Amino acid sequence: MKFLEFVERRLHYPPQEALFLNNWAEMFYKYAERNKRDITSHATLEYYLNSLADKKEPWQINQAETAIQFYIQYTKEIKSNSVEKINDWTQAYEEFSRISKIKHLSSSTIKSYRVWIRNFITFNNIIPPDELSSDNVRDYLAFLAIKQKVSSSTQNQAFSALLFLYRNILNIPIEDIANSHRAKQSHFLPVVLSKEEIKTIFNHLNGENKLMASIIYGGGLRLNECITLRIKDIDFERSVININASKGDKSRATILSESLISDIKKHIENTKKYYLKDRQQNIPGVMLPKALVRKYPNASKEWRWFWLFPAKSVSVDKEENCIRRYHISPSTLQKAFKQALDKSGITKAASVHTLRHSFATHLLESSYDIRTIQELLGHSNLETTMIYTHVASKNKLGVKSPLDN
Repeated sequence: MKFLEFVERRLHYPPQEALFLNNWAEMFYKYAERNKRDITSHATLEYYLNSLADKKEPWQINQAETAIQFYIQYTKEIKSNSVEKINDWTQAYEEFSRISKIKHLSSSTIKSYRVWIRNFITFNNIIPPDELSSDNVRDYLAFLAIKQKVSSSTQNQAFSALLFLYRNILNIPIEDIANSHRAKQSHFLPVVLSKEEIKTIFNHLNGENKLMASIIYGGGLRLNECITLRIKDIDFERSVININASKGDKSRATILSESLISDIKKHIENTKKYYLKDRQQNIPGVMLPKALVRKYPNASKEWRWFWLFPAKSVSVDKEENCIRRYHISPSTLQKAFKQALDKSGITKAASVHTLRHSFATHLLESSYDIRTIQELLGHSNLETTMIYTHVASKNKLGVKSPLDN
């Protein structure tokens, strides 16, 4: 099997993306041959990626790293003349950690997948991985739907985790899953707060929590998008917030409310004391994607890359084995918002994410184009945005109920 086929069939990459990965693998192979280095060595990988730092963009270096990691795996399997079977769960977990990082899964996705894989293993009485088949997945999905009575989205999440495990770790084909018992799909409309309700809740929020909630409602951000903002992401001149590498590794620009500009500028001045403290104590810079670290080695210590909402204390980076400052925890705003909701007396089942729903609904009620709203929210599919048409005010056309005539 050639590497291109390996990427398409074994790793299930679409043809165009597989071709890019194949091109990177070929360039890496030529580099290793020219410099007489071991192709399967991770030291060779590091040398090659460092050689790209001054020539390529971070996203290209990321793509090259992914391709070469897979090429090293492919080369090792070719040498052994067979696909290495994993028969031990400890080994499977180690391989899961490695592959999930290569594929750039988010930390929340990795955490979720680990839980589902662990539950799946327990359900199957910890039988060795090389004894599993499609039947085990089908039985587990049926158990979740019939016995656990989980929602369709929860069952789909479990299936995604197991699909990743079977395809990328265990190399076991999953067949005839279409006939497995599926959980009943529910159709819930998003909870939306009125403008008056939002004002009432905001009256019970203070300081940083009120500013974060205002940014989320003012620009339709997700909670994680807000807490991971950098100083450089706020464009005061254009009244724009730039959101980078968000859900699905996508980037977009959204609205910066002009009413917040003064408050954000004051907040940035207060934030600078944490940045200066870290520099004085020579604490390692903030977390950056590895490709950026290679291209801009000192960027993590630059003010522009500092968190807009930094944590008040430093913590341990287990992966790099050092102390550094992270962004604020999402639970900080979540707890404050719940307390504000309770104090306001509003009985809707609202959360921080409700502010994003309210942003989209209120724009729709103000007659903004649905595709503009889709772009601001970062939705790939217009159908996802269309859900807000069901909760927007029904009387925008001035239609009177026959009961009122």
